Amino acid sequence: MKQTNMYLASQSPRRRELLTQIGVAFSVLSVDVEEQQQVDELAPDYVSRLARDKAQAGVAALNYTNIAEIKTNTADKQMVLGADTIVVYAGLVLEKPIDEADSVRMLSLLSGQEHQVMTAVALADESRCWVELVTTAVQFREISTIEMHDYWRTGEPCDKAGSYAIQGIAGKFVSHISGSYSAVVGLPLMQTEQLIQAFRAEQNK
Repeated sequence: MKQTNMYLASQSPRRRELLTQIGVAFSVLSVDVEEQQQVDELAPDYVSRLARDKAQAGVAALNYTNIAEIKTNTADKQMVLGADTIVVYAGLVLEKPIDEADSVRMLSLLSGQEHQVMTAVALADESRCWVELVTTAVQFREISTIEMHDYWRTGEPCDKAGSYAIQGIAGKFVSHISGSYSAVVGLPLMQTEQLIQAFRAEQNK
């Protein structure tokens, strides 16, 4: 991959695809951030903190690796993008399911109900970190218990927040959404592009 000043602090194939979709050249960084909601931490604060932690961990990783491009005069023009997505129902954050029973529990909560998908995007360099939060309302149709178990056996929900992937088989559960579809997948395209443009403009001042 050609050299770029943009780094994605995520191993998510969906986020890589979405960032590529809007024509952003980037390299991928592997970061390790603890994803644990703190006591009394509200869902919007939680997802925003995770995105910020990932972006800042990426900046720290770049500094630690001491790769050649960091030593150029463009070092201060580099940026790291971090993102996180959570599913929220009635104020409860639904994480990735730990097993089939947990998946069925989550889908039972969401069945026939509206829930929120919150995706936070953070951009960071050595001197700043900006965070954008996008919330999308998603309405599910009624889902039978048989469908829930069948869905689990496809393997799709195993590593998905809220135990479903809107861009996959679970798209058939969605009656409508209000907000950003791409944010539900993992990265709000319009807001991400605008954030990158504004961040670069600030760097170039």
